[in-house]
Amino acid sequence: MNIKNIIKLSVLCFAFGNLSAQNPWPTVTETAKPWTRWWWMGSAVDEKGLDKQLTTLSKSGFGGVEIVPIYGAKSFENTYINYLSPEWMKMLQFTTIKAKSLNMGVDMSVGTGWPIGGPQVDEQDAATKMIVQTYEILPNEKFSEKIVLKDEKQKNLKTVKLDIVTAYNEKNEAIVLTDKISADGTLNWKPTSGKWIIYTVFVGKTLQKVKRAAPGGEGYTLDHFSPTATKDYLKTFDKAFGNSNYGVRSFFNDSYEVYNADWTADFKEEFKKRRGYDLSLYIKYLVGNEETELAGKIKSDYRETMSELILNRFTKDFSDWAHFKNSKNTNQAHGSPGNLLDLYAAVDIPESETFGSTPFDVIGLKRDSADIQKADVPDINMLKFSSSAANVMGKKVISNETFTWLTEHFKTSWSQAKPEVEQVFLSGINHVFYHGTTYTPADVKFPGWLFYASTNFVPENSLWSHLTGLNSYVARTQSVLQSGKSDNELLMYWPIYDQWANPKGKDVAFKIHNIEKWLQPTEFYKNLDKLGKSGYSLDMVSDKMIGEAKLDDQNIQVSKEGGSYKVLIIPQLDYLPESTLKSILNLAQNGASIIFQNEPKNIPGFFESEKRKSDLQALWKSIPFQENGNLKLATFGKGKIILSSDVKKGLEYLKIEREKLTDTGLKFVRRQFDGGKFYYIVNHTSKEINQNIPFNFVGKQVVSMNPENGDFGISEIQNNSVRIQLKSGESLIIKASENTDSSIPKWKYVEKTEAPIILNQNWQLAFKEGGPELPKSRTITKLQPWTNFTEDASTQSFSGTGVYTTTLNVKKSKADDYLLKFDKLYESAKVIVNGQEAGIVWSNPFEINVGKYLKKGKNTIQIEVSNLMANRIRYMDQNKIEWRNYHEINFVNINYKPFDASNWKVQPSGLDGEIQLIPVYFSK
Repeated sequence: MNIKNIIKLSVLCFAFGNLSAQNPWPTVTETAKPWTRWWWMGSAVDEKGLDKQLTTLSKSGFGGVEIVPIYGAKSFENTYINYLSPEWMKMLQFTTIKAKSLNMGVDMSVGTGWPIGGPQVDEQDAATKMIVQTYEILPNEKFSEKIVLKDEKQKNLKTVKLDIVTAYNEKNEAIVLTDKISADGTLNWKPTSGKWIIYTVFVGKTLQKVKRAAPGGEGYTLDHFSPTATKDYLKTFDKAFGNSNYGVRSFFNDSYEVYNADWTADFKEEFKKRRGYDLSLYIKYLVGNEETELAGKIKSDYRETMSELILNRFTKDFSDWAHFKNSKNTNQAHGSPGNLLDLYAAVDIPESETFGSTPFDVIGLKRDSADIQKADVPDINMLKFSSSAANVMGKKVISNETFTWLTEHFKTSWSQAKPEVEQVFLSGINHVFYHGTTYTPADVKFPGWLFYASTNFVPENSLWSHLTGLNSYVARTQSVLQSGKSDNELLMYWPIYDQWANPKGKDVAFKIHNIEKWLQPTEFYKNLDKLGKSGYSLDMVSDKMIGEAKLDDQNIQVSKEGGSYKVLIIPQLDYLPESTLKSILNLAQNGASIIFQNEPKNIPGFFESEKRKSDLQALWKSIPFQENGNLKLATFGKGKIILSSDVKKGLEYLKIEREKLTDTGLKFVRRQFDGGKFYYIVNHTSKEINQNIPFNFVGKQVVSMNPENGDFGISEIQNNSVRIQLKSGESLIIKASENTDSSIPKWKYVEKTEAPIILNQNWQLAFKEGGPELPKSRTITKLQPWTNFTEDASTQSFSGTGVYTTTLNVKKSKADDYLLKFDKLYESAKVIVNGQEAGIVWSNPFEINVGKYLKKGKNTIQIEVSNLMANRIRYMDQNKIEWRNYHEINFVNINYKPFDASNWKVQPSGLDGEIQLIPVYFSK
């Protein structure tokens, strides 16, 4: 092997661990690496800049980019490129070719900004709403008022039409008068008795336009419920792309954020076709504020119809179009008024989203309340909607828009990112997109162009040189989480009709930003939370999925490629369609195990409701329940049905084993592969775990794998317990297999440590890169942040890398290794021992093994510390140096107020406290 190949192999070993033939790590593909959303501001890109940034992203460990054009920077208008223009397509082609040469992938949004829309959306195809006007009419009174639209904003629209006119008397008797209105709005009807209220529904437009649109992408947002709007919209892409997909892996559609879109031109006809009756007779109950059972039934039917329309008229058509282009599609279903599970299931890559910051118990993890979103905390059970749909249907990749507004701009460290992305992984998601990276032309000064709502994954970030630490961690973890298939044993039905039957409001949008209203208060959520924390693994399932499910060796399976489940849980609910209950009983008849938390009392919807309710009750009575302690139990065909308010007791009766490792506070997600299982385990507690922990499956050999550095080794097993050592903030992958490999070394368990060597000697502090200027070098007698030296103004404004260097003598020792442990690190560091790179310290618990780089006698230790961008941005704002000047929203802080860092406190930067060198002994 020549020297070049030796060097290449050394680099790969550092990035992904030991690469021997016995390496248990799955291959790290471009999909396993993290991707980033790539904002093209004004699409002001050129080949030189694209080449440079793609190369930079690749070297930092990114596997791909997702292009989203947005508004541009001021004074650069002459460099803007119109979206989908021939010049724009040329830049896309260059991007995909260059990315391919770097083994990277490219996705792109089907629109600029969000939500989907643009200049090709004419008035006919624009998002549509119902406009309701009411009139009062007395008997034998001539009604002289014209029934015409009063909304001034709508009057000049050509597509506005009167859709429904219905009169109600005091007895709630209804007469549909739609055909009694002349073209000029004259009512050709007169009541003979009683007072009547006339409800009129006009088909109007929301007039919402695309937010943050790029040049060439401005225009109305799309009507997702129209039979022609989606097809019309995509014709523009057909024209631009021709017969090629230009190398785009997946076409992306952002979250549904279309406001007040609650109708479409043919909704009335579609409603009758799908629900079996004319909505016109009951329009009062849809648009009014009555909180009655009838209103709830009408609204449930309305909401179900909206769900079917967005599924069949947008989501499926979008998927079909992408497939015709020989590409995939990625869709964020959340926010839409539809069944999220069915919408996610209808695309190739279901994508969820995290927004804000989570409080974790990890020791030393920073979370300054002044720098976080107050309202939004990511919720693992919200994330499970996308992963559940993928797991049930057998989709290999589930993505997530990650780190949106994790902290205030310029204040996010990679250590803060780690537990957030771990929570995403624990939900079952396995393909993260960072939010995000902004393209910057080469001649734009620090900090470059920046998006207003991102964690700043840009090369100008002073932490950039240490991003490979986070990225390689994500890549190793995702290589495991993309292997095999999900191994969740439970299915839990989402009782969406309980949401749809609520008589309050009109349309129901399932947003990530208001889960405290529609998700967290429900028994469904409480079950997810309780069972998950108890060690059970769950996926959610919809009515449609239950209807498609079959039995495979007494396990429930919706898709041949999807998961195989031992139990279906029907949580406490009020409404259950009789058709869904029939499907559930059919599964039981063929061998499935079912747990009901209560007896369903009602059916959703209005059509033939009494008959359907009677059918529901008859089906329920067909279950021969017998008292069995605290449970009611029925043998039903080949299967079992349990009725119990305590789901855990039902699972215990069915002998469904939970993973007891959660009793320690550890969290996990499990995957199965041929001959074994992977466990991804995270310690988000404040305690150190060092004990034997039971696993439901250990096979014949267990290998521990460290996703942070790639180390691996055979674990100690006692009965069905595996010895686990995890400090607060650490994670581990357990590979339990029926196959054995004696060539794999033993896992290095720490048996004991000796008294630490405190590095309290003199240090040299110098600065290697950053700005606005490099502070002067100095000798320090006490380890401390460079921001402590307030007499030097440059230390207060500097963002970049400072190098702490010292020498120490190491006596001869029998220690197996030495652990270099940091007390306070602001924010991450590369450790170099005797000229050799030992690795990057970027996450809690801020320590690294360095024994193999030490020698007896004199040793030199260099610690290259990079700090946040915050101090430099503070300096720029204090000195009124212009760095943000964008169209539309420009640049805002985490509370969406004008951004100003001039009053920020100086962020501590560098090293503080003690650094310990700890002799470590491993068990033999």
